[in-house]
Formats: sequence, C-alpha cells, structure tokens
Amino acid sequence: MIETSGAAAPAPGPPEAADLLARKAVVRVTGADAADPAEFYRWLHREHGPVVPVLLDGGVPAWFVIGYRELHQVTANDGRFARDCRRWNAWHLVPDDWPLMPYVGWTPSLMFAEGDAHRRRAGAVGDALGAVDPPVLAGLCARECDGLVDAFAGDGAADLVEQYSHRAPLHVIARLFGLPGDEIPDLVRDVAESLDADERAARAHERIHARMRGLVGRRERRRAQDVPSVLLSHAAGLTPDEITIDLLVVLAAAQQPTGNWIANALRLILEDDRLSSSVQGGRLSVDQALQRVLWDDTPTQNFIGRWAVQGCDLGGQRIGAGDLLVLGLAAANRDPRARPAGGRREPATRAYLSFGHGEHGCPYPCPRLALMIARTAIEVLLDRLPGVALAVPPDELRWRPSFWMRGLRELPVVFDPAGVTPPG
Repeated sequence: MIETSGAAAPAPGPPEAADLLARKAVVRVTGADAADPAEFYRWLHREHGPVVPVLLDGGVPAWFVIGYRELHQVTANDGRFARDCRRWNAWHLVPDDWPLMPYVGWTPSLMFAEGDAHRRRAGAVGDALGAVDPPVLAGLCARECDGLVDAFAGDGAADLVEQYSHRAPLHVIARLFGLPGDEIPDLVRDVAESLDADERAARAHERIHARMRGLVGRRERRRAQDVPSVLLSHAAGLTPDEITIDLLVVLAAAQQPTGNWIANALRLILEDDRLSSSVQGGRLSVDQALQRVLWDDTPTQNFIGRWAVQGCDLGGQRIGAGDLLVLGLAAANRDPRARPAGGRREPATRAYLSFGHGEHGCPYPCPRLALMIARTAIEVLLDRLPGVALAVPPDELRWRPSFWMRGLRELPVVFDPAGVTPPG
C-alpha cells in the first residue's frame, strides 16, 4: 500500500484514532457536490463550522478544514501538520485500488519531502523557474498560444478546453523543460490519458516518466538553456532521479490547475456581456477577471493534504495523531468570517488561498508563472478572435464531477473565421 524506500519513514499514527474519526464523520464528500460547490460550502460553514469530520471515497475518514483562519493555521505550521503521508493512521482502511491513491501514495518527490529536504528541493525548482527572463517567458507564452489559435482559426468553432486552455500551459512548460517540439503532441496525449480513471492512465504515466527521464539523461550529457539543465547544475546537488520526479510534479501542478483557471475565466468573460465588454474595452483587466475566478471558482477546490504529527485542537475539534486533513481551499475562500457582507471580494484583493499557503504552498515563482500563462492565453484569444461567443447557453455548460478540481468538460465557442486577426 505504501512505498517505503528512499527516505526514513515517520511512524504512522494509531489506527484506533482513524476508527474514531470515521465514527465522528457527519458528511460524505463526493464528486456529486461539484454540481453547486458554493452552496455546499455555505451549508458546511453554517451547519458544521470550520473543521468538519468527513468520509472520502470508500468511507475513508478525514478532517475537512474549511475555515480561513484554521487553514492558515494548518498550512503555516509544518511541525504540527506535516506532508509525509506515511504517518497516516488510516492505511488499514484504504484499499489498494482506492481512486484517491495518486494523491496519497508516497513518492520520493518534493511533494512529500519535509524540513530541510523540502527546502532543498523546492528551492532548486524555484531557482530554475525563476531563472527564466520574464520578457522571454512572455514571448514564449504568446507564441505557443498563437500556434494553438492558428490550429482552429479557420474552423469557425472550437472547444476551448480541449483545444486551447488545457494545452497552453502544457506547451509552455514543455518548452521551458527543453522538450523537442515534435514530442509535445505525444506529451499532450499522454497527459490527457493520465487523467482518466482506467487502465490507460497507468501506461500514460509510465510514458510521461520515461520521457522526463530521457530528457534529464540528455541534459546530463549536454546542458542547454532550460529548466533541467539549471537543476543539474544547481548547488543543491539534486540527483537525476530527484530532478525527474520533481519535473513531473511541476508538470502536473502547472497543467490542469492552470488550464482550468484559463477556461473558468473565459467562461466568466464570455457568458457576461457586460464583463466581456469591460475586459475587451480595457475597463477591467484580464488580471482582475482571473483574480475573481480564484475567489469564486478556484481551479483547485480541495487538496490532500496534511497529516497531524501529534494530537492537537483545531477549530473546536480534537485532531488525532496521524489524522488526515483535507485542505478546503475553495471553502475557506467562502468563509463568512473572512468575507464581507454579501460574500463578494474586490477582484484586486489577493488574500485568497487558491495557491495554498506556507512552506508547502505553491512555491515562488510558480504563481507568477501560472498568472503569465493564463493572462497571455486569454489576451491572445480575445485579440485573435474579436467576435468569439459561447456556442451554447451558459446553463448548458457542464462541470466535471470532481470534488478536487473545478473545471469544465468543454467550452464550445463560435466565431467568424474571416474576422480572425493575425498573430501580434
């Protein structure tokens, strides 16, 4: 059930604590709650407070931390709420084929590293991504987005999820990694298949890992101006295996959340004529529309998680040693104690928790990189397709049934091919 090689494993918490938590659970959380997450989170806040005992898929117990203040407390205290999943007290309740195993199965990556080991890994990744010159990055983003628009510009219609928003971040990250252009289509296919819940996903993961390992191997032999080369030369002294798995973490963290951020913002702009006019007329910036999405429709809704190092009190609940805490990022953004009357936030207010918080939050400069990709993707699309409009009524747009991510199944649009402008 747990991979134990490669790092000293912390002792798991007592299993009886997990059994007690399972008996305390007051609600089961599933993808069905994605139909109207805002209403679900309001109900949880009203009826159950900031820390809620819940059952995940398969009846596995966890604490759902939805209070803004409590989430800050958890993410800011790595000594009390840590990332290494091997201290979990509920492994005896988790089947080998549990659908959430990809979120909790330990790997020797920066995702589960703690303390100095995590700072070493995350610091190197941050330095490698931060070494990219912002004007160079902006030009790269624009070129990749223009290329994606060119692929459907003559059709008069497109699905902006499949053909654009989910591809743009993947194309940019692949270029930053130094992946050859002729390998990017296969990477796009493999990443799409890896998100499916079937036997193809495992094979796709294996191909992605092999592609990253091959890339690192080539850079071991000959450096280039790309992220793997910077990591190989970094003072942290990362091994090729460490670099390979951390590149996979960056790829996963960048692609789906940023792709959903782009699509959710485009939906917001295209379904509201006044907002669309404000953005295209320059009265509301694309950045402001993107910030509004992070408050109200954040791509990463919930995140596994943290594990309690020892028993403690949180939000009026007694947390057991080894208990799992699910970070309710979207619910914390809607905490009535943190939002003004009426539940609105000004788009420019950046106190949301969409990128996490603390040492294990999204490390600098990743939020800046995600914002540049998202901003450029939206600006390029609106500039190139000035008459773009939804192809269906807004209430016919379908959300993916996920408790973890907030993303559309598709975003169909129409436009006049004759009105498409050339790349800027």
